[in-house]
Amino acid sequence: MGVVLERFGDSAIRVRLPEAASGPAVLDALRSLPGVLDAVVCERHALVVFDPASPPAGVADAVARAIDAPRSAAHPREHTVHVRYDGEDLDEIATRTGIGREQVAALHTAGRYVVAAVGFLPGFAYLRGLDPRLVVPRRAVPRPRVAAFSVAVAGPYAGVYPFASPGGWNIVGSAVGFAPFDARSGAKLALGDRVRFEPVTR
Repeated sequence: MGVVLERFGDSAIRVRLPEAASGPAVLDALRSLPGVLDAVVCERHALVVFDPASPPAGVADAVARAIDAPRSAAHPREHTVHVRYDGEDLDEIATRTGIGREQVAALHTAGRYVVAAVGFLPGFAYLRGLDPRLVVPRRAVPRPRVAAFSVAVAGPYAGVYPFASPGGWNIVGSAVGFAPFDARSGAKLALGDRVRFEPVTR
């Protein structure tokens, strides 16, 4: 599939990305276009926001160039998140998957995760790389309040809640010494970053 553009209101364009697209490269290419106010890139789509009086030209070409360009020699940033595996959904995940609590934690820490998108809350990163044996659906009834720094899984993703908020993901533990968002510096995790989880004891 090639690059497909769709108008998204009068001040944005939605871009359907091909499988070969590299999120960070596409994001840099789109944000560098004259007239673009901002761009957001997810796994299969990007959204380009612009002033309606001066829509950008060359959006599809910019994406195509980003796909064809040699991969940057720069290494992605790497983060280690220490987790206390005491989540209130561990037993339910173990029951659903047919494995024990300890193995749930072991499989979660064995994964090597990549930030596929950032959204939902400021600093909330959707992390790809979850072991297929831990893929479980969102909770049927979301919780009205999930504690800040809760580590959770849903579908093929893992994530860390940056604030206390409503949420429907399955909680496996809590991050220790890691805040996904800071009011002064913004989101700690960016598109393409690598993340590892490591267990800590009480």
